[in-house]
Amino acid sequence: MKSSEEIAVAGISAGRSALRMGPAELVQAAAMARRFYLEGKSKIQIAEEFGVSRFKVARVLETALERDLVRIEIRVPAELDAERSDALRARYGLRHAVVVESPAEGEDESPDPENLGEVAADLLGELVTEGDVLGLAWGRSTIHMAAALDRLPPCTVVQLTGVYDAGTAERGSVEAVRRAAQVSGGEAHPIYAPMLLPDPATAAALRNQTGIARAFEYFDKVTVACVSIGSWEPGISTVHDMLSDEERAHYASLGVAAEMSAHLFDADGRRVGRDLGERCITVEADRLRRIPEVVAIAGGQRKAAAIGAVLRSGLVTSLVTDRAAADFLLTESAPGPRPALDRTDPDDV
Repeated sequence: MKSSEEIAVAGISAGRSALRMGPAELVQAAAMARRFYLEGKSKIQIAEEFGVSRFKVARVLETALERDLVRIEIRVPAELDAERSDALRARYGLRHAVVVESPAEGEDESPDPENLGEVAADLLGELVTEGDVLGLAWGRSTIHMAAALDRLPPCTVVQLTGVYDAGTAERGSVEAVRRAAQVSGGEAHPIYAPMLLPDPATAAALRNQTGIARAFEYFDKVTVACVSIGSWEPGISTVHDMLSDEERAHYASLGVAAEMSAHLFDADGRRVGRDLGERCITVEADRLRRIPEVVAIAGGQRKAAAIGAVLRSGLVTSLVTDRAAADFLLTESAPGPRPALDRTDPDDV
């Protein structure tokens, strides 16, 4: 009978031998790994070929990884930050989060670098399916996105907001809608009207005009929407720039921290200054919340807090942003339980 000391030594020896692989084992492990990782064969198929159990195949593949016979590398294009993207998606309960590299300091001073639009165009090519209704809100980022589109399944494209300046419609959201429809081969439903009107009566009259009313009829049919986000400061929010100094001060006193499609939000994602919507040509917040996929495109440090506020609103499901904004969003206070996927309205909580 072996002593406990002899049993211990035997165990150590067995462990050491398990760590060493002879030439036959190495060749077999390499062959199995090639079948599994490169040729796409199942463990059952490999087991049948080599005359062993699938559990043996699983152990060999595991050992191959442990002994560095197989090295798995996950590569994404350099401009995409997979780690931050996944962390941001999980933190805010987003369906999709794509974080791109921020421009070098001083290289791009615009609030939303054009590379956001380019990546968003590729994302849209993944999300839109044939027969969808795509909604585009006014914004520099959505205009960049539309310009970068090179593929879209056949779909209808509708404008979700009026334009910043009716005189520049051809270079703005109207042209973005036309561009997307041209790429997809679908119908275009633009809105030839300013986003902000002098008073509610004028806005109501415009909404009843035939072309605008036809576009509004599609709002409840939109399946994928693209929106921009602005913080409440000059040059970063379209609505801010359209208002008078007195009006800006009034809404600032209500705690507005962000703007999206002419809807204002405080830092907690609650809507404020709802009276402004009565003067605007835009998709209503309740309709936005019912759209299955709402992609926000916004980045930069100056917009970071505003992006967080809109994410808390539960109105968007996906985000394309950059590292500068992502770093802020990943360190700020927790957003609450999955606002994007749950489409929770903080005003009702």
